[in-house]
Amino acid sequence: MASAEVIAKLETKAVAAEKLIELLRQQISQVKAAQVGQGNGGGVAFSQEIVQLREENSQFFVQLREENSQLKSDVETWKAKLSAAEVANGKKGCCAPAKSDEKPKEVKVEAAPTEGKEKKVKADKPEKAPKEKKEVKKEDDTPVDIGRLDLRVGHIRKASKHPDADSLYVEEIDLGEEKPRTVISGLVKFIPEEEMQDRMAIILCNLKPSKMRGIMSEAMVMCASTPEKVEIMAPPAGSKPGDLVQVDGYTRNPDSQLNPKKKIFEACAPDLKVNDTKQATYKGVLWTVNGQPVTSQTLVGVQIK
Repeated sequence: MASAEVIAKLETKAVAAEKLIELLRQQISQVKAAQVGQGNGGGVAFSQEIVQLREENSQFFVQLREENSQLKSDVETWKAKLSAAEVANGKKGCCAPAKSDEKPKEVKVEAAPTEGKEKKVKADKPEKAPKEKKEVKKEDDTPVDIGRLDLRVGHIRKASKHPDADSLYVEEIDLGEEKPRTVISGLVKFIPEEEMQDRMAIILCNLKPSKMRGIMSEAMVMCASTPEKVEIMAPPAGSKPGDLVQVDGYTRNPDSQLNPKKKIFEACAPDLKVNDTKQATYKGVLWTVNGQPVTSQTLVGVQIK
């Protein structure tokens, strides 16, 4: 900023000097014109005035020209310095002298815009969501087997018929959580209402909740099933609400909630069976709670649904 002010002052002085020279020239021209208008008689007087003006102002003209020349030189010098400073700071020289027009072209500072472009490119790269991708991969890499199902012991505290559906029970089931869950089951045709009260069962807990005739069902009661007969699968004696169902050889790693689109339960369902000794199995391996088998009441060799 300081160098720009100096240049401005120098340029102002140079312009003032030029104007003064021009003014003196105009005065000489006016004197000359006046003498010509007076005729030849005034020629001698005119010449004497011209000589006198030259003598009086010759030294002043010389000094003024020298100062003007020096001012111009100083202006060019400060312009060159300012241009060099701007180039050093990554800006294109705007005050370079006319003689050195080619130099700024050679010293084009393209590093600054290039760095800006690189920074923009680098700034765009982090806009990814690797965490979400990793989570999806973990789910996809987990084997689809009974380990994905959250099977637990539940206590059916009470059950009553659905107010809007004659074939459905509305059950209140304790799963060892802070509050019981509401579960809707289509068991009215197979199990009397009195047998649904205060009994233990095996519950699938990580199905997506869904409304059944206006009431939200939050789990599913697992049953040995045929078209004619259905029995609730029973945990071993001494089981408590919330006890986990284990299957040897399959790591228990249930999804927080089964994704209906992935049909994980549907993939496992064909291998959920009661064997010939009334024991629940997955691919022939027993379901156990605290080391004891889960059983049906009478049904054998049937699907568990």
